[in-house]
Amino acid sequence: MNEQDQCCSSDRATVRTDKIKSNLVSRLNRVEGQIRGIRGMVEKDVYCDDILNQIAAVQSALNGVGKILLEGHMRSCVMERIQQGDNEVIDELLKTMNKLMK
Repeated sequence: MNEQDQCCSSDRATVRTDKIKSNLVSRLNRVEGQIRGIRGMVEKDVYCDDILNQIAAVQSALNGVGKILLEGHMRSCVMERIQQGDNEVIDELLKTMNKLMK
């Protein structure tokens, strides 16, 4: 297991390093701010294209968070469960990836 994430599959929790957790929280705080900004744009009747561009930026930012989490999940939780002989984790991972790619 790498130092990025540590999977605890028995209680379905993942212990993340302070650095990774701080990075994720910082990114999510920015997304939260962007969402509030979009709400303000709607309330002020800002031009549709400008709002749509901000929505695209939020989606991109969330995709970045998802990529970080997915990489950590694959390198820790998924690998650990496969090494333990739990191949059902592959089906779980595929379902999750399909949701992320919609």
